[in-house]
Amino acid sequence: MSIKDLQAIDVHAHLGACRRGKPKLDEFMSGDVETVLRRAQQANTFLTIVSPIKALMPRFNADPVSGNEEAARIIARTEGLLQWVVVDPLKPETYKQADEMLALPKCVGIKVQPEEHGYPIAEQGTAIFEFAARHRTTIPTHSGEENSMPEDFVKLANEFPEVTLIVAHLGLGWDSDPTHQVRAIQSSKHGNVFVDTSSALNITPGLIEWAVKEIGAQLILYGTDSPLYFAPMQRARIDCADIRDQGKKLILCDNAKKLFRIPDKTGKK
Repeated sequence: MSIKDLQAIDVHAHLGACRRGKPKLDEFMSGDVETVLRRAQQANTFLTIVSPIKALMPRFNADPVSGNEEAARIIARTEGLLQWVVVDPLKPETYKQADEMLALPKCVGIKVQPEEHGYPIAEQGTAIFEFAARHRTTIPTHSGEENSMPEDFVKLANEFPEVTLIVAHLGLGWDSDPTHQVRAIQSSKHGNVFVDTSSALNITPGLIEWAVKEIGAQLILYGTDSPLYFAPMQRARIDCADIRDQGKKLILCDNAKKLFRIPDKTGKK
């Protein structure tokens, strides 16, 4: 079987209208549920974990509560989707909402976004990780900009081994240093930190290959940032990476299956 025939799990995607204040780009980077699922199919992806864009944008003025609620209604009736519930520590009501939504069968963790919500993770991170530790859940987070450096997140993951952390956007660094996510994982003490491939920088030749050499394919998860980016392009980067097929299989699906206890075609987890 060709690696292109392998069905993937996308751990980093979104639903809704992009709201960055650039009308034509916002139009291009938006996607309703039909758009996200169509592109997932084009990328041979059978399961996509999404968070609502309404809960993240516009910057400093998002509506996480109604965004989470709307997404939950859509995801409950849509095959092929799971949900990240967005928590904004500056809006305490999102903790209460997450308490309830983490009990839903299709909600698999809490999404945090320091850049869009406007806080340094170094200031708010302890409360977020204490909450996640009580639920023994997963935190996927934007990473690589000044409020959300992977190094700051990994310090918290080292203090809270009950939490699984996914530092998103392999290669993204506000200082143009593409190594932050990988170097942070190398300082992890408990093996509870992963990186995903959702950055546009992943099209850079050699980046994914270097990351595999440094930390191993077992700590890398496939993510597209769909609909902000074109999912089939992100899939092609993994399919064509200069790594062994076993590593591609880990990145595209096996790591996520293990992390989220997702059954394969035979029902095995």
